Amino acid sequence: MLSLKGGWVVAPILYWESTTFSRPAIALICFGAIALFPSILLPSSPFMWLAGMTFGYLYGFLIITAGMSIGMSLPYFIGSAFHCRIHRWLEKWPKKAAFVRLAGEGDWHHQFKAVALLRISPFPYIVFNYASVATNVKYCPYIAGSMAGTIHETFLAIYSGKLLQSLALATSQGSFLSVDQIIYNGIGFTIAAASTAAITIYAKKALQKLQAEDEIF
Repeated sequence: MLSLKGGWVVAPILYWESTTFSRPAIALICFGAIALFPSILLPSSPFMWLAGMTFGYLYGFLIITAGMSIGMSLPYFIGSAFHCRIHRWLEKWPKKAAFVRLAGEGDWHHQFKAVALLRISPFPYIVFNYASVATNVKYCPYIAGSMAGTIHETFLAIYSGKLLQSLALATSQGSFLSVDQIIYNGIGFTIAAASTAAITIYAKKALQKLQAEDEIF
């Protein structure tokens, strides 16, 4: 989630971009950054916020989803060339590796479920893009589970973009948010934070249960 302090710093920059470039240019910039940045281990969150700020929930969701599908696919195929090296790297963190390896076990449904839960869990998004290769998970359940597991993150990014837009407008006008805006954004932030926490806790428990079931069999 965005910190309020960070929001005041980032908001004017994103707002400037959203008002300086044309909408097609912003769509292309956001799509390209979201698609390519994860492959070089750079965060793409600011461009998700920009997409939400500029295009709202419907078109913002489509742009972010399209970009993320490529952003999660490229590392999967690139990482295939470094399978052994990634496997050795995972061995340095056996506890985390045990959860990651769940993605490569079982049938299509099992792999889909494990990947979706790992995407929802606090496991780093960029790291899992490459680490998944070491699990031998098939591409179809990998990308399907990844897309399903990042839906909440996508809507959270769009909401963050809309919140930043409110902050940017207040900053550009040299004023503060109105009482109604503060209440509305406060309620929205609380709901988003609570939902994220609940989903994360559920994912961690579900992963532990999935791991226990695999150990039994």
